[in-house]
Amino acid sequence: MPDESVKVAVRVRPFNQREKDRSAKLIIKMQGQMTSISNPEAPNEEPKSFSFDYSYWSHDGFKERSDGILEPAGGSNYSSQRRVFEDLGQGVLDNAFEGYNCSLFAYGQTGSGKSYSMVGYGQNKGIVPITCDEMFKSIDKNTDSNKRFEVTFSMLEIYNEQVRDLLSKDNPKGGLNVRQNPKLGLFYVENLKRVPVGSYAEIEKRTEQGTASRTVASTNMNATSSRAHTVVTITFDQIIKSESGSETKKSSVMNLVDLAGSERADSTGATGDRLKEGANINKSLSALGNVISALADLSMGTKKKIMVPYRDSILTKLLQNALGGNSKTIMIAALSPADINYDETLSTLRYADRAKKIKNKAVVNENPLDKLIRELKEENERLKKAMEGGGVMMQEGAGLTPEELEKMRKQMEEDIRAQLMANQAMLADNEESWNEKLAEARTETDKIDTGGADDKRKNKEPYLINLNEDPMLSGVICHFLNNGETSVGRKDASPVPNICLSGLSIQKQHAVIFNKKGVIEIESVSGSGSKTKINGLPLTGRKALCHKDRILFGSNHMYVLMNPLKPDTADNSLPKEITWEYAQKEIAQVKGFATGSAGLSKEQQIVQEQVLEILPMVSEVNAVSEELNKQKSFEVVLISAAAQEGGDVTQSQASNELVLVTVKMKNLLNGNTWLWERGKFITRRYLIQELYQKFLDGEDVSNIPKEQDPFWEPTEDVLIGTSNLFLQSLSYCLDFMDTLNISDYKGQEEGQLKVKLEPCDNKGKPIDEEAFVDDPHELLNKPYHFKLTVETANIHKSRFSKGILVKYSVKNNGKMEEVKTPTMKNTLTPTFNHSKVISIPKLKQENLDFFESGCITLSVYGIQEDTMPDPKLLKLNTRELRQMETMENTTANASGRRATMFGNEIASDTSHLKTEVVLLQRKYERLQQKERRMQQICEEWSKKPDGEKEFEPFYRAVSAVANSTGTRLKTRVQMLNQMLKLQKSVALPSYKDNSSSMLRMQKDSPDLQRQKTMDPSMLSKVLQGQKFVRKMAMEKSDGKHVGDGDTISLFVFDENEHELAQEASQNNGVVDYHKVAKHHYPDLQTSKAKTDSVIQEKDDSQGDQDSFGSVDLAPYMNTANSQDSADRSKKFSQNGKRTAFLSDINTKREAIKPVRNAVSEYSANKTSTATNGKRPSSAENNKTESSACVIQ
Repeated sequence: MPDESVKVAVRVRPFNQREKDRSAKLIIKMQGQMTSISNPEAPNEEPKSFSFDYSYWSHDGFKERSDGILEPAGGSNYSSQRRVFEDLGQGVLDNAFEGYNCSLFAYGQTGSGKSYSMVGYGQNKGIVPITCDEMFKSIDKNTDSNKRFEVTFSMLEIYNEQVRDLLSKDNPKGGLNVRQNPKLGLFYVENLKRVPVGSYAEIEKRTEQGTASRTVASTNMNATSSRAHTVVTITFDQIIKSESGSETKKSSVMNLVDLAGSERADSTGATGDRLKEGANINKSLSALGNVISALADLSMGTKKKIMVPYRDSILTKLLQNALGGNSKTIMIAALSPADINYDETLSTLRYADRAKKIKNKAVVNENPLDKLIRELKEENERLKKAMEGGGVMMQEGAGLTPEELEKMRKQMEEDIRAQLMANQAMLADNEESWNEKLAEARTETDKIDTGGADDKRKNKEPYLINLNEDPMLSGVICHFLNNGETSVGRKDASPVPNICLSGLSIQKQHAVIFNKKGVIEIESVSGSGSKTKINGLPLTGRKALCHKDRILFGSNHMYVLMNPLKPDTADNSLPKEITWEYAQKEIAQVKGFATGSAGLSKEQQIVQEQVLEILPMVSEVNAVSEELNKQKSFEVVLISAAAQEGGDVTQSQASNELVLVTVKMKNLLNGNTWLWERGKFITRRYLIQELYQKFLDGEDVSNIPKEQDPFWEPTEDVLIGTSNLFLQSLSYCLDFMDTLNISDYKGQEEGQLKVKLEPCDNKGKPIDEEAFVDDPHELLNKPYHFKLTVETANIHKSRFSKGILVKYSVKNNGKMEEVKTPTMKNTLTPTFNHSKVISIPKLKQENLDFFESGCITLSVYGIQEDTMPDPKLLKLNTRELRQMETMENTTANASGRRATMFGNEIASDTSHLKTEVVLLQRKYERLQQKERRMQQICEEWSKKPDGEKEFEPFYRAVSAVANSTGTRLKTRVQMLNQMLKLQKSVALPSYKDNSSSMLRMQKDSPDLQRQKTMDPSMLSKVLQGQKFVRKMAMEKSDGKHVGDGDTISLFVFDENEHELAQEASQNNGVVDYHKVAKHHYPDLQTSKAKTDSVIQEKDDSQGDQDSFGSVDLAPYMNTANSQDSADRSKKFSQNGKRTAFLSDINTKREAIKPVRNAVSEYSANKTSTATNGKRPSSAENNKTESSACVIQ
């Protein structure tokens, strides 16, 4: 027959509970055969559209009948299970009756609805059961006595590249072998059990048997069912007897394949793991994708010579005939409708779109029965002769070594021997009548106990029912609790327990359950060291059990107690149905993780899901570590954005950034630790499962090379902790030095880090502190440089003394740059003194925003080495080491935070408060000077006779002070030193007499050249002011930093502010001292020392400047509203350090209160005020800033 393309259907399911909790949005649309998907991150982007043979809308538009079957609501386009069968399953059935091989496989990510379409749920049966049911209905309708039917059923699972027979109790170690038929070239599973069946009921019972086998295996072997492929094979033979008495056999093989979850290989983020390539996660699906791509290229003729890689995996070997062979094939792709699964859903659609291009050549499998028997006998004779003649002769192949040739010959000999045995089995089957084989199989089927089929007993007796992460495997295993004692343990115990379990952390004598007329109690067997949890809490002693209690035996066996005799003992808050997810959330909650979804952001919900996913894996890996005695422990660690290593983040970014879910592995002998990202851990866990399976198979895994051991990891620098350096002080050109706490991911203090942050020039030279600006916007569109110096550290834990270094990332000249200090070895108090100049070519608003709310995260690392452990620890096994560690952690955290809470929150809050104090201090010093000037004006006015008290000038003077900015008058002592040189070399009786000498000095001194416009009468006054300048310089210098006393700065608060600024400008920064002397208050110089002491820490460190508070000047000119004053006091007294400032300010406010009230009254009665002269506005005052030298 001509080539026929693979038929492809896609089906979208309703939102599940997880997607509803996360308020997921629908991204799938279907119209006819067209399916479209929208990108939630690009809503304006055109949706991507795909065309398939069938597009099934099963998202909404359905109603439930009284018998539980879902059907379309009126007028909807809902596709029911029956419709899907009629389109797909009926075609499979029709082709089978015609003698064609048929294949139907379901593809999609975990939870997308593959199993629902294939198997179904409850009354809504899927394609497989409906097809089998309809097949036997058709057989029963047959009235032709010359036609008989023979149906066999097999069920297998492929997990970790191993084949397990789900209908057999005894599977060989390493799984069943997959062989290739030398004649046909097709692959088959050796010794796979094929059971004759004569009714749908028998198939249903065998399916339950296979499902129960999957459940037990996934629990005992710690296998993840979503990673396993399930293949149901139904061989349907029609034997037709002709009039001559000869028989013809029309045979059809139906392969019904439920593929593993198709999560993208990179979705878990397992990057950089040395053992990533060794893991078989998604290997089968990757190989299947390669086969589909190769077959599609062949079918389209784009490439002529293509080697289809069937041999790359077990799955593709078994599907060789279904893909590109003698089969009519249908693929159904299951889609998630939610925006949170966009990437996986798009990947599924592309996969399906590729598959529809494959073309198969299906032929009717019809041959005379005697011919088939004759060919089998002839083939057997040829195979026997080949074996007796010394095996198969191999010719030298191109590029093959003798060893490779020998290996290939042995493999072919094994295949021939296996094929010979298979042929002999087929001949024996033909000699035995079908009825005899069917009767024997039915006897075996009747004896199968599917563990929970007796619904009548469930209504009368207490029982345990299993939970599994795969909903299809939950409720499959049932253990009834008889009156008296029911023992739980391993089957190798003596006596054999009533409930036999196996797998991780299951002891020979594990626990005993007591049933006394419906009153259920449980107790661990004393001395066994067994692990059992009740509702997430470890079992200690004897405990009464209630209806719907959750019981976890070991690491994987999760059960729910159902007690129909005492249903009222159940907690009323429990859901109607207990699920695996609910039980895992309960365990996570006991461990300290929040599990409620209400009020969580999208990012937080993702983190919660990842935690719930990874917690049982961590418990499992810890159990394997104990059984294999690997001396390693594992724990889930959540690292907030603020505590993550790396770069500069703003507070908004930190709050929105995804919390990192990691797993910490710890060497229990020497304390070395490693942090694995979630993806890396999942890969390692898969390899650990493989290793444990080899251990169960009897292999010696104690001496494997460490490079192949998933528990081994080379030593690496360990993150001791992080410190957040807040930058708000840079907005005001303030430098500061602070000792920051180093906090680990738990928020626990690991040490201190002393750093200094200071504005500087492009060469790193600090600018003077009087560069302080009131308004950060003054810095916009100017080059900006600052220097970050990591000075010293103090680390608490001695194990980090081998070496300590600091890393951070920062944007320098527009590019992210990673900075690393030198490694300081053999010390816990390293001195780094490492500086880095960071430059911003042109300061923009985004830079100011970052200064205001951002921080640089400094990551402190310790060097780890493989050191010899304490000899006492070597005598302990892994379980004892873990118990010792648990006791130590319990003691350490008795009064602290939980080990997995987010870190750095407290340290961040403290740093913010410190910076507010520093910035308030600067504002306070300005206000002190302004307020002192206002007091002087008030005192002068009060001393005047009543006749001279003109209120309007007084009001204008007070208003000017309140609104003035305080012009900055400063210059360098170096200029005065030049004047001193002039004084020594030149007599100054008059400017005229010394004009020639002055001109000479101007040539020698560039500074004097710049002062050539100075009034000669002022020159002598410059020299008189030297003593005052030096005095102020000494008062200002702290004696530690060169240059700190070079700058003189006064803030002028007066009506003549603008006049003084003009004078300073005209005279190159020189003004008459008598004009500014009243603005210098020697008694205020102690204010800085006082305020410094307020923020002094116990370690004598300065505050971390990361935020500021502004002081409202309005109260100085207006009567303060009592409520406003209370609000303002509340705002600025949240930290005790601010209260000291407010107390002083309020005291000074009271001193001028009478005058202030008088001014307010005058202002209220005066509608307009005429001025005698034009005075600059406040805005103009803000611009009058000049360098000045004060003179006497």
